[in-house]
Amino acid sequence: MSDDNQTNQGCGGKKKAMLAYGIVQISATVVSAISLAAIALTLCPLKQQSSAFNGCVTEMIAQGESNAQAVRYCNGG
Repeated sequence: MSDDNQTNQGCGGKKKAMLAYGIVQISATVVSAISLAAIALTLCPLKQQSSAFNGCVTEMIAQGESNAQAVRYCNGG
């Protein structure tokens, strides 16, 4: 009977450690998901800016500028 009590008392620390490990794993997963969502949201404006830049370059080339001059103008230089 005393062996059973010792066995149960020995598992108490393991249960707490496993619970802590599970909480850390879930927390890491949540942080990772939030980070990926933030990265995705920052890429949307970049795509729009790229589209506007390409339109500017196309318009400048249509006006007779060279590729290098069109890119320089659209970059603000």
